[in-house]
Amino acid sequence: MLRLREELTRRLRRLLRTGVPIVQCALAAGVAWFLAHDIVGHVAPFFAPIAAVISLGVSLGQRMRRALELVVGVSIGVGVGDVLISVIGTGTWQIALVVALAMSTAVLLDSGGVIVLQAASSSVLVATLLPPATAGGLTRMLDAAIGGLVGFAVAALLPANPLAVAHRNGRVVLGALADALRGVASAVAHRDVSMAADVLADARKSHKSVEEFRAALEAGAEIARFAPIRWRRRGDLERYETAATPVDRALRNTRVLARRALAALRDEEPVPRPLPGMLEELAGTVVLLRDELASGKDPLQAREAARSVAKKSTVEMLGEGDFSMQVVVLQVRSIAVDLLQASGLTRTEAVAALPPLHPDEG
Repeated sequence: MLRLREELTRRLRRLLRTGVPIVQCALAAGVAWFLAHDIVGHVAPFFAPIAAVISLGVSLGQRMRRALELVVGVSIGVGVGDVLISVIGTGTWQIALVVALAMSTAVLLDSGGVIVLQAASSSVLVATLLPPATAGGLTRMLDAAIGGLVGFAVAALLPANPLAVAHRNGRVVLGALADALRGVASAVAHRDVSMAADVLADARKSHKSVEEFRAALEAGAEIARFAPIRWRRRGDLERYETAATPVDRALRNTRVLARRALAALRDEEPVPRPLPGMLEELAGTVVLLRDELASGKDPLQAREAARSVAKKSTVEMLGEGDFSMQVVVLQVRSIAVDLLQASGLTRTEAVAALPPLHPDEG
């Protein structure tokens, strides 16, 4: 019974998270039909609600371009289908020919994948469900345009919260980074080879979460750009956008750090005494960055925490380890620079926080 309750709760939460897209699609489909049928006067404006739903369903970060591609694709499919079916009729070979020619036309126009696929599906509809006798090609093209525009308008006037997905994906990425740093800290402190191997294996799985984070930011930026009621969220999104690339680099550098730490532990290299504590401090810096971004603040505390770690990564630490541990120390410096940039500093400003590795530097 408990498991059933937990499963129902999980599904209800998932439904609530997708509530806005569901409402958007339902409203867009109804409005598109109303405009095409009751206002414009088309008898069966099949393409209007379909185009509205599809334009809402495509990638959020590319919705404007995809909505335009949708309309163009439908227009190509309808145009080719209407011309050919009115001449050669419908049937097995006619449908195959119409689809091939509609897709070929889209490809010859140097179109994207959405246009090609919509040209194919629209030509099939024309050849089967909606033969030319039921409506003119121009009417169907207008229906597609109405649907695409309604879909875009609904997305702009009834937008999702652009920060919700950014927060959710940001927590995943920054959480993975903090866990990896904390895991390496524990592994080197206890000289645990097995733990270091597990940390490295988990860190290697973080690439997908970074891609999803970037997609979430792209979607949020589009919503904040076109939806008036979300314009005030631009500043919060810009902080995330500033942090995205440096955090990606920090994750990559942490994977290198984990790999070299594993090698050092296998070779029984000495561990610089300050290293575990510095790695824990870096993990704490990531948590601060996550919390400050989520609260809409400039990550000033994270910046100072990263600067503190950077100042401790001195040349003396390199002398306390062999080759792999020296690489680990250098990666600590790189990650500190990445986190300083994630807090809003330029690379020049971030690198300036590092102590010199050679006496003649600075």
